Amino acid sequence: MKRLNEDLKNHAFKQIYLLYGEEAYLKKQYKNRLKDAMAAEGDSMNYTYFEGKDTNVKEVIDLAETMPFFAERRVIMLQNTGFFKNACPELADYLKNVPETTYFVFIEDEIDKRGKVYKTVRDKGCVVELARQDAQTLTKWILGNVKREGKQIAASTVRQILDKVGMDMENLQNELEKLFCYTTDKASIEPEDVEAVCTNHIKNQIFDLVNAVAEKQQKKALQYYYDLLTLKEPPMRILFLMIRQFRLLEQVKEMAGKGMPPKEIASAAGVPPFAVGKYQAQAKAFTKKELRKIIEAGADLEESVKTGRLGDRLSVELFIVEFSRKA
Repeated sequence: MKRLNEDLKNHAFKQIYLLYGEEAYLKKQYKNRLKDAMAAEGDSMNYTYFEGKDTNVKEVIDLAETMPFFAERRVIMLQNTGFFKNACPELADYLKNVPETTYFVFIEDEIDKRGKVYKTVRDKGCVVELARQDAQTLTKWILGNVKREGKQIAASTVRQILDKVGMDMENLQNELEKLFCYTTDKASIEPEDVEAVCTNHIKNQIFDLVNAVAEKQQKKALQYYYDLLTLKEPPMRILFLMIRQFRLLEQVKEMAGKGMPPKEIASAAGVPPFAVGKYQAQAKAFTKKELRKIIEAGADLEESVKTGRLGDRLSVELFIVEFSRKA
């Protein structure tokens, strides 16, 4: 990312860029910045955008061979074409000798680093992975956004936002915009403002559901489930997220039992350091045997639904009922 920022700053571009990774917000930001920097606004003659797996390689190559029309360069931007996931030897060979006036920008969700296209771009251009950002980086980013709005915010309130909204930058950007509008007449953003306008990320709702199961509050657990269904969350996705949460609790419990410090637990489990405490507290509500039983039951349930022996909505409901039942 540092190399890409330097290219944008110096206006000295490589002929081929590949942007990939899980963080959609950053991919969108850098895609737009490259377009604005490399192609003149409204220049449809020298800027072309392709999207999707039905993109025709021959059409792309023919266009790349065309000289730019009264411009310094021809820019071809391609998104989620699958060229970096599936074999595309024709493109791989072509990219080794691109005309000096043609520039490519590829934006992909998934890539295969063993493929010829990836290796060619790695050798001839610039490959940038835009992965999920950690809590420290996101904290700085949020603080920067708040400062630009001329407001103040406490570090604890930033952690509250991350805990409530999640780590996806696009979601965070949307929630920050809501906060800025809500606090137009205020100099600072307070915890009550976050509670008033920020939407709970589904992971937090799953956490609350699992918490209700842990506390054997069956009615409350089912209400969380019905709320998620109302939000159009598919039952099997809810089950998947629940089982993932139980696996995380099993992992946290195991590491905490070995005396690992919170920072190491956070790194190994892939959760923010400030959230380790709440996962440890939730894990204490279950024995290792109970967690293993729940995880195995979830796998069996998924198999039953896939084979048509049980309906998805009712089966997940029965799963919640079973493990939230008081002894």
